[in-house]
Amino acid sequence: MKAIQIYATGGPEVLKLAELPIPQPGPGQVLIRVEATGVNFIEVYFRKGVYKASLPLTPGSEAAGTVEELGPGVVGFKAGDAVASTGVLGSYAEYALVAAAQLVKIPEGLTMEQAAAAMLQGMTAHYLSHSTFPLKAGNTALVHAGAGGVGLLLTQIAAKLGARVITTVSTAAKAELSREAGASEAILYTEQDFETEVKHLTGGKGVDVVYDSVGKTTFDGSLNCLRPRGMLALFGASSGPVPPFDLIQLSGKGSLFVTRPTLWHYIATRAELEWRAGDVLGWAAKGELQLRTEHRYPLAEAGQAQTDLEGRKTTGKILLEP
Repeated sequence: MKAIQIYATGGPEVLKLAELPIPQPGPGQVLIRVEATGVNFIEVYFRKGVYKASLPLTPGSEAAGTVEELGPGVVGFKAGDAVASTGVLGSYAEYALVAAAQLVKIPEGLTMEQAAAAMLQGMTAHYLSHSTFPLKAGNTALVHAGAGGVGLLLTQIAAKLGARVITTVSTAAKAELSREAGASEAILYTEQDFETEVKHLTGGKGVDVVYDSVGKTTFDGSLNCLRPRGMLALFGASSGPVPPFDLIQLSGKGSLFVTRPTLWHYIATRAELEWRAGDVLGWAAKGELQLRTEHRYPLAEAGQAQTDLEGRKTTGKILLEP
């Protein structure tokens, strides 16, 4: 099978197309024929060595495809089932192994591309809005990178819950996409100071929660946008890691809360995985959650896909198609 391999950490040029044997499923595992692979920042972090892994490595963490073979002890799935998962290690490939416990069936009415686009980013938006800071009508949320994959889905879900959503985006075109997703206001951070604008838009009160996937360049401003006892949910670091800071700042700014959540702790049980995936895939199948999947690349162009992701040249979800 064709697969992307990393033999040394570095830039996108280290993503090499290789020929590897098709893996065999062990106990509790399912072999899937990958039809669409989600591209995410976590794979960039592994490529760069920010997150450590043994090399050589086939990157990937999310895919949709067809069940090819079941390992010993697997029940609930059969060959030919259309499935998706965020636990597909090595999904930059034509075939990949998945633990059956991390696999869900794709509902009717949803394509492979849509399922791959919805899983990681959709469930991230779900846990942020339903569990990390459960939104309700009347809340105001600030969403950074509002036209990105998570940003567009989180905005839709937050608006669905009755919250007012303010986003930050880099261009007028992205601002329009953000508003279409349900944002009340979209701030062009390339032209405006988002902290000043948020305070203006909230009458100086600040927002209830900031959902921040950017990190280093937005962290201080995000804290300053919060109302007293508001929460900053820092769930990514696309601009780099946040430097160490003195926790006494949190009391000085209004007894604030800061959390650094990750999806894996919010789908730690089968019940949580089925809840979040069921909601997200179900909404998408019914047309209640709009997915953007126009950015698709052949497997051999994985390096370009990651380059475009890092360069903020895309909106919505980036997919590889083996």
